Amino acid sequence: MIEEEIFKRSICDFKRLEKYGFIKEGNTYVYKATLKVNEFGVTITVDENSKISGKMYDTDTNEEYTNFRMENENGFSQIIREEYINILKDIKKNCFIEKTFIYDQSNRIAKLISEKYSSKVESLWDKFPGYGVFRNNETNKWFGIIMNVDKSKLINKTSGEVEILCIKLGNETNKYLEVKGIYEAYHMNKKNWVSIILDDTLTDEEIMNLAHISYKLS
Repeated sequence: MIEEEIFKRSICDFKRLEKYGFIKEGNTYVYKATLKVNEFGVTITVDENSKISGKMYDTDTNEEYTNFRMENENGFSQIIREEYINILKDIKKNCFIEKTFIYDQSNRIAKLISEKYSSKVESLWDKFPGYGVFRNNETNKWFGIIMNVDKSKLINKTSGEVEILCIKLGNETNKYLEVKGIYEAYHMNKKNWVSIILDDTLTDEEIMNLAHISYKLS
């Protein structure tokens, strides 16, 4: 979904919505606009959980137009798609607050690690803006990295984007692989590292205890 991709690392500042032009309707906020191209109308909705959705329709017939959602379409549909994306990006810029990561637990863990070890998350690759590295300030070695990957990288016959924390557990790696929520390391040495899906399967305290092991090993 276009909306999910644009807003996945942001949260709504609801106080800004009405100033931007949204109208509150029950527990949702609704914004309506008209594209420059062929008088197409757009309705954007933000719910109480910051989830944003949108519809486009022909103002003459009031029929919904969906071809713009096909990424590989050319010509008119692509022009409409670009205009729609520009509207979403402007709403994001003016009404949403950037988050470092997608999942709530990812952001909580990043904050806890930064505070406990004075290790600010480092974004090292433009190609992977969702990756964040934690480094031991004394040795300059990594002791953790948060990544967004497809779930199939960890569990066969699954799919969907997840955020994981990779940490080093050394000789205890095999023992922890028996724990629900902990998997073989993605893109790291599987003998010494593990991946934890940051979906609250493990509590923040449990993850921080494991992160401390990784910190000491680094």
